[in-house]
Amino acid sequence: MTTPIVVTGGTGTLGRLLLPHLLDAGRSVRVLTRRQPAGPAPSGSASSGLMSSNSGLSGSAPSGAASVGPASAGRPAEVEYAIGDLETGTGVVEALAEADTVVHCAGSAKGDDVKAAHLVGAAVRAGVKHIVYISVVGAERVPVRSAVDRAAFGYFGAKRAAEVCVAESGIPFTTLRASQFHELTLATVRQLAKLPVVPVPAGVRFQPIDGAEVARRLAELAFGDPAGLVPDVAGPRVYGFDELARSYLHAAGKRRPILRVPMGGGAYRAIRAGANLAPDRAVGVRTWEQYLAANR
Repeated sequence: MTTPIVVTGGTGTLGRLLLPHLLDAGRSVRVLTRRQPAGPAPSGSASSGLMSSNSGLSGSAPSGAASVGPASAGRPAEVEYAIGDLETGTGVVEALAEADTVVHCAGSAKGDDVKAAHLVGAAVRAGVKHIVYISVVGAERVPVRSAVDRAAFGYFGAKRAAEVCVAESGIPFTTLRASQFHELTLATVRQLAKLPVVPVPAGVRFQPIDGAEVARRLAELAFGDPAGLVPDVAGPRVYGFDELARSYLHAAGKRRPILRVPMGGGAYRAIRAGANLAPDRAVGVRTWEQYLAANR
């Protein structure tokens, strides 16, 4: 049996899309998670649905394995759930035992830098040979310095700090920066649409990409040799935030006024200038309109 690929955030938005690609290649997968997930194990088909999201990481319990049947490479694929806490580092070294490759998908609105530091420390001790990290387009171009920056756009600063942590770990690495996912864009505008007036930051644009396309690229990188910082991946079109909100309202049959709200801070100015965009890397295929039509 091959050594397992460890996936952090394996039950989150991107992790759920990534696992079938790894399983289809006949690789054993170990998911670092807070608790043993309930329900069926994920399928070894990249087109199959997975368990519902549960990407928090804390707690302690024995790990368990679930056989999921033959993968497309003709070998049995296996998913193992290892209990660990990236926020404190508890159980992470044990979760990485015997693994050569770690794909770090665990992410949240804040604290990515802390989680990366704990993961890197554990990876060094466990003898990991390749860390694959998913970051965000613009991580190095969006300045997060003031309290205003941190409150609205601290995610970019945490992602950049995590990138540096991975790059300076001494472990060979690959970092992929992706633009905002369709899935998370939809979750954002859907939440805002619950308000009587939909507020959007004035002048902000996004270039959303389908999470499944990012997962496919991430799997390719996990199977390959460490490559450092690789070219960004971004969606096929750039949209104003107000345009994304308006298209969702139309698709959902809702009528709401949209209020463009100016903001302050260097991070906002950078994003308004397009620091979070990668028009020269518009490699995504599925458009926002196509995703919205299938998921409204």
